[in-house]
Parts: sequence; structure tokens; C-alpha cells
Amino acid sequence: MLISSRIEDGRALSMLVWRFAEAMTVASTAACGGGLGERDWIINAQVGHDYRRRDQQRHGAELAAAAGLEAGLEDGAGVVMFTAVDVREVRSAEDGGVRVDATVGLTLPVWAAAPDAAAAAMPGTINIVAVLPVRLTGAALLNALCTATEAKTQALLDAGVPGTGTASDAVTIACPASGPAEPFGGPRSVWGARLARAVHGAVSART
Repeated sequence: MLISSRIEDGRALSMLVWRFAEAMTVASTAACGGGLGERDWIINAQVGHDYRRRDQQRHGAELAAAAGLEAGLEDGAGVVMFTAVDVREVRSAEDGGVRVDATVGLTLPVWAAAPDAAAAAMPGTINIVAVLPVRLTGAALLNALCTATEAKTQALLDAGVPGTGTASDAVTIACPASGPAEPFGGPRSVWGARLARAVHGAVSART
């Protein structure tokens, strides 16, 4: 992971960039480049608190170009996440070979089952990037997204935050694209448990 700086709308903003030596299989809830498939890179970009752009695909492609990434979102090469948090305040945790980097913004925490009026999206958000050293099956990767979200919520509840997250949180999980595949990613599986503890540790460090 590298920290890159840029000037946007007259402001100095930062972004975190993960560039993989080989394509990784990724499961991501990000609107830009998310989904399930092979990706070469991930960006977690800081934006202004007054961020109102709705062309996230175009903005993500601009950020990829600024970071010197050759292939853009249109090629399915990467994932871009956005947050109003200063990403230089990223917190990291590791457990048994699982690495998690989290940027935590709690501008407007909400409960997952809150009424519609309480669920407006805001720039402050919690973005989580996890990298596992072993391949997971597609089902296990999707299960791992749930596990990471549960661990994030546990950390927030432990800290007394009145919500399960924010309305715009994103999680991205990457693992090798080759090798024997682990079939489980739940919180009591070997790798799911390690992921959960690392997510909890990284989020707890910022709450």
C-alpha cells in the first residue's frame, strides 16, 4: 500500500493505492470496479466533505490515471472507493497472514434497519481493504464480505457508536487467483476468523 497525493478542486487530497504484482481475485462492495473478479489494483481516495459528484466511474478513472495505473475501470482492472476521511490516518491490523487497512469516518452513523429518512448517504464513511494470503472460493469470498462487516459492526458497538456503520461503507477483499481454494469465509472458519480479528483491530484503532 502506498500513499499518493493530488490536487483536486484546489485542495490537497490523498489516496491509498494497492498495486498487485499479479492479478488478485477480489470481492468488493465498491460502486466503482466492485463485484467479484480479478483486479490489478485498489484505490481508497479522499474527497472533500462537500463531495457531490455523481460520475464516480469517470472520477475513478481520473484517479487511476493520476496514480499511474495503466488500465482503468473500463477494463475491469481495479476498484476505487471514496471517503471524506483523511486516508493518511489509515489504521492497519494483521492476524495470521491476513492484512486489513481501514479508514474510519463516522460523520453520520446509522443503524442498518433505520427508517429511510435516517439513511441518507454522506461522504464520511468506513472503507475496509483486506488482503488474504490464500485463495478463497467465490462463495467463501462473499461470505468473507459478511464476516468483515460483522467484525466492523462489533468494533463499533464495542466503542459505543450508535449505529452499525454509515450509509456508504465499502469493503474490498482480495486473495490470490490461483492455488488450492479455501471453501469457507465465515467468522469461525480458519481464515474468516483471522479476517474478523484483523478487521476488528483496525476499526477499533480509529473508534
